[in-house]
Amino acid sequence: MIVLTSEDVAALLPIADAIEIIETTMKTVSAGGAELPLRNVVPVGGDNRMGVMPGALSDPACFGVKLVSLFPDNPARGLSSHSGAFVLFDAVTGQATAMMDASLLTAIRTAAATAVATRALARSESQTLTIIGYGEQAEHHLAAICAVREIQSVHIAGRNETKARAFCKAARSRHPDLQISAVNDVRAAVEKACIVCTVTASPTPVLDHAWLDEGCHVNVVGSSIPSMREVDDDLVLKTSIWVDYLPSALAQAGEIVDLIAQGRMDAGALKGEIGHVLSGHVAGRTSPSERTVYRSLGIAAQDLAAAQAVLSAARERGMGQTVRL
Repeated sequence: MIVLTSEDVAALLPIADAIEIIETTMKTVSAGGAELPLRNVVPVGGDNRMGVMPGALSDPACFGVKLVSLFPDNPARGLSSHSGAFVLFDAVTGQATAMMDASLLTAIRTAAATAVATRALARSESQTLTIIGYGEQAEHHLAAICAVREIQSVHIAGRNETKARAFCKAARSRHPDLQISAVNDVRAAVEKACIVCTVTASPTPVLDHAWLDEGCHVNVVGSSIPSMREVDDDLVLKTSIWVDYLPSALAQAGEIVDLIAQGRMDAGALKGEIGHVLSGHVAGRTSPSERTVYRSLGIAAQDLAAAQAVLSAARERGMGQTVRL
């Protein structure tokens, strides 16, 4: 088995490659080519949780499991809020073939999935981006969105202006051609944005439907468990929403689950899976003025495809540490 560090994953999975890998994977998922049990979340004290995400993928043929902890206070300690390991198995022999850092793998594949949805749904002329949040996911989403749209101007918004400004300073060094600014008023940050990404760990809404410009595309990414909310009810009720995987969205996207339970929304109101848009089985954006939304929860198939690509690249380049269990 090959063991790969975070640094290895970074070197072996550039965002441009990850975007193409995830696009293919989402088509496979929507075509029924994956086994994806719902993630199991275990409370481990306070707001901390452990998640277990198993799955199997037909192409590339592999199966595996992600074991990841979610510790919301970790960024204050200089650590990622998500940490853990992904274990990949060979589909023919059943042997464990690789174990790699799950934190960076998750961050890259999540941002890549957002970019895939943005490329499919956002207006082609979109040039302004607002990211609500300034953590690890914000960094990867900035790079991912810029890979699929010709972004000129970026606003970073959040509750802590000092952290937002620090993020902007670091981001300018990586993206010198972009205009990147911190905005402490979320409404002002999103009102003229063509694309908005929410990448927070907020338990309560940070984005209001009324603030969105006509034709805006929104990626709702940060709320990964049913109790979290990044958007208000009207955003769900009054926009066109596509998801990564319907079974998980209908079970774990809290704002959608609650509205259906309250009888205020029907599951049929969801437009469908992004994989079906990519394969042409479901329509995407229908007009320049339509407000479109991609609701991301993250699925094991994305981890599997990304991990398999990392393993293949590691073997080609002779990277990683080989161990015998």
